[in-house]
Amino acid sequence: MKVSIITVVYNNAHVIKSAIDSVLSQTYPDIEYIIIDGKSTDGTLDVISSYGSKIAKCISEPDKGIYDAMNKGLKLATGDIVGILNSDDMYMGEDVIEKVVAIFETHSVESMFADLVYVQPENLEKVVRYYDSSYFSPAKFAYGWMPAHPTFFVKREVYEKYGYFKTDYKIAADYELLARFLGKYAISYFYLQLPIVKMRTGGVSTTNVKSNIVINQEILRACAENGIETNWWKILSKYPQKLLGLLKR
Repeated sequence: MKVSIITVVYNNAHVIKSAIDSVLSQTYPDIEYIIIDGKSTDGTLDVISSYGSKIAKCISEPDKGIYDAMNKGLKLATGDIVGILNSDDMYMGEDVIEKVVAIFETHSVESMFADLVYVQPENLEKVVRYYDSSYFSPAKFAYGWMPAHPTFFVKREVYEKYGYFKTDYKIAADYELLARFLGKYAISYFYLQLPIVKMRTGGVSTTNVKSNIVINQEILRACAENGIETNWWKILSKYPQKLLGLLKR
């Protein structure tokens, strides 16, 4: 099975090398790596260019935001399976894609996801939070829960059948897409009980109170658009549960 991995980036020269290296070091032989750059001006393109033909496809042009860039990559992808790796994230180990493909081959599912760890930006070995996707079930969308999106791999035909990211979302288009795929259309999935991605802390969805208000508003909208009954109390109930999870660790 051919795997397409998409990374979108804009002015992230200081960290994108670790993302690229984690993809190119994978032992699985059939990977199509696609990078969509938003016309960076900080040297990001120089970093990407240094890898030459190891990057299957690279586009550098202005876009309408991160989800527009992701859609560009998805429409270029030719793999049987597609995954998205953020420019400041990295895969944990050289055999991650081998494990992903083995799940698709063994379990005949349309998608899979796993666990993720948040690490300090200046110390990638210092784990500050563990995202345990085992808590997820489709019913949890009503409570603001979703599997860790950077660990989500899905057959390309699912995008072609059910659509791409909605670009009028500011932060939570990934939530809406997963609610649509796993909730509304109930595509099949497998959960791998293993952390497979490291994510640096400080992303747009976790930086401040304002962004958290926006993301929860968009979660409510995503649920409404996909026939998932919820309300503010259900959405906000995830925070005490997250706090308890952090205290247990």
